[in-house]
Amino acid sequence: MSVAEIGSITAEPTDPGPGLSRAELLTGLDDTAAKALLADPIAPLLGAQLRHLGGAFARPSDSPHGPLSEPYALHLFGIPADPATAEAVTARQRALAEALPVSGRKPFTFLSPRETAADAFTPATLDRLREIKHRHDPHGVIRGNFPVLG
Repeated sequence: MSVAEIGSITAEPTDPGPGLSRAELLTGLDDTAAKALLADPIAPLLGAQLRHLGGAFARPSDSPHGPLSEPYALHLFGIPADPATAEAVTARQRALAEALPVSGRKPFTFLSPRETAADAFTPATLDRLREIKHRHDPHGVIRGNFPVLG
């Protein structure tokens, strides 16, 4: 499979388009959390994807994020067709997140444009990443969507 075909695994769009996403790491999924997810339609969201983690994700890691001890990741997605819909999508995402047992950590690879690297990493980890960035890329040649430099 080529990189261009990866989106076909989950039948996700492969062309760019507008979207508002929010990701959360959940500390559990008990009856209360399941009812919060299933109580009402997810509209105006297009999807609410729950991923079971564990296994290698939870093992000790020297990666900046460290082990993902949270057993679930939640990804909420909607299309902001107009300003009113964008606000409705954001409100529904916020309501779902507030009703669930979120850990407060964010998976770095699921950060949204309104979040920063500080939402994914501890202050100590950010300091470490900044030091590495300054040492190996002092002129800021390598850039990312969520820079570690503050």
